[in-house]
Amino acid sequence: MFYGTVVWDPWLIVAQIVCIQCLYYLSLGVFMGVLVGTRVNKMSLVYFFDFATVTLSTVTGWCVVVSFLLSSVAGAGVLLYLIERAKKCLDFSATIYIIHLCICVLYGGWPSSVTWWVVNGTGLAITALLGEYLSTKATISYGLVILNSIFMALM
Repeated sequence: MFYGTVVWDPWLIVAQIVCIQCLYYLSLGVFMGVLVGTRVNKMSLVYFFDFATVTLSTVTGWCVVVSFLLSSVAGAGVLLYLIERAKKCLDFSATIYIIHLCICVLYGGWPSSVTWWVVNGTGLAITALLGEYLSTKATISYGLVILNSIFMALM
């Protein structure tokens, strides 16, 4: 957990981005399947990538919004285990949502819904801030364990 000099390893960074993106969509798929899949006859990628489905005017739209927000919480947990450094959480969180924006633009055009932007901006904030909090807390806990073991060895 404690890091000295930072080694530039682009393959590690690419692998982390791919893993985080896949796990983000996996968690989004699970939440969509539970919340949206019970309300619609047929699940499709429309609910993932079309900005028009992110709406507060229907119950299904609310389920889509909640799915995105829950997957942002899951994304913070993924950052804790794959990144482990609080100072990198914002970078990787932004990468998740920038890639998601690019896929949405390719799938359904530029998102013109204010709700889509608010939900994804909130998701980015939740992922980054909660990921930083969890990583910092884990680092502090690990440091206390090390200090405790050193103290016990000296006694």
